[in-house]
Amino acid sequence: MPMPSASWESLVWNTVTLRPYVFLFLIVFLIAAARDLGRWRALAFLGWGWSVAFVAEYASTRIAIPFGLYHYTGATAGIELYVSNVPLFDSVSFVFLAYASFCLARWAFGSRRRAAIAVLAGILMMLLDVVIDPLAVRGDRWFLGRVFYYPAGGAYFGVPLSNFAGWVLVGWVIVGGYTWVTRDAGGTMGRGGSPGPGAALYYGVLAFNLAITAWIGEWALLAGGLVLHAGGFLLLYGLGAALRREDPVVSRRT
Repeated sequence: MPMPSASWESLVWNTVTLRPYVFLFLIVFLIAAARDLGRWRALAFLGWGWSVAFVAEYASTRIAIPFGLYHYTGATAGIELYVSNVPLFDSVSFVFLAYASFCLARWAFGSRRRAAIAVLAGILMMLLDVVIDPLAVRGDRWFLGRVFYYPAGGAYFGVPLSNFAGWVLVGWVIVGGYTWVTRDAGGTMGRGGSPGPGAALYYGVLAFNLAITAWIGEWALLAGGLVLHAGGFLLLYGLGAALRREDPVVSRRT
């Protein structure tokens, strides 16, 4: 028997109170991006990123592209906001994850390599999901709840490898689309914003997910995430140092 839908005001309230950590990260994104990219470009990034993520999720739950086939349980339909079969909080999350990855890529590459920044941002976003998605599959063991499932399971802690390829692609489209339209990867409409707060957001999201992973006792996933991201940070730091030696005028505003 379908659950009766709450009022619009209750749906909005429940959407925020059920997932306060998501909307805290979203607020951090809005503040950081407004200072970094400018207010209107931050809003454009929000709208574009959410649209790309929603289309990707909608398609994956029907034709298994780009993430592989999965289904939302609909357990909170009528309680929190959904767009079609996709919970709003889920597709909104891609926005701050993409922005944080964009900023970390700029921290490594500077602001004059738009194509390289988009490629690296997609990879960095996927690396976050190496922790996020296996943890979300185990949502019934923490306060996320059982939101979705892969009917065929997956090779990596219950997640199919196609999911990670999809995250790379979606990251490329969000960040690459933004930088292509604006012709700018430097922030503040070409005047060189600061990627530092966004890069900090990246590691804040990672730390939150690693903490929950430890809380539910998934030690193998925790160890894998720590090793992977420690190695990734060292590679990024080394890459940035090499680029600075090669080109001293590369922007490194943090």
